[in-house]
Amino acid sequence: MEAWPFEGVLAAVERGTLPDWRRLATAIRADPWGPVAHQVLEAVRLSRPYGTAELLEGVVARARKLATESEREDVASEVRALIGRSGLSRHDFAERIGTSRSRLSTYMSGKVVPSATLMVRMRRVAGHAAAMTANAAS
Repeated sequence: MEAWPFEGVLAAVERGTLPDWRRLATAIRADPWGPVAHQVLEAVRLSRPYGTAELLEGVVARARKLATESEREDVASEVRALIGRSGLSRHDFAERIGTSRSRLSTYMSGKVVPSATLMVRMRRVAGHAAAMTANAAS
């Protein structure tokens, strides 16, 4: 699908059949912000085909929502792993990264996504704490 020229995507959007739309949906789910998703949205904006415009816009919106939720969970999982790797209590870990335990809890649950800078700090604190624990055990 990514090799299709825009005209091919436009034709599939305007005059395609269910198998064509399924192929588009599969490509969109695989890469919700990728070239196929952008081409589909552009084709829909240009032609507003009756019936398929809402369908394909919904496919893109749902794919992006699911991807965002998955990415949030990936970040939350990494935060939990970093805390575990550090060997620190949640309270101590939160203190070392400059936040509260309750805010750390929101990062762990995925309710809030920490900034990139805070993720770097978490990785650094986890690595440093783990190294200190290993050195103390030696």
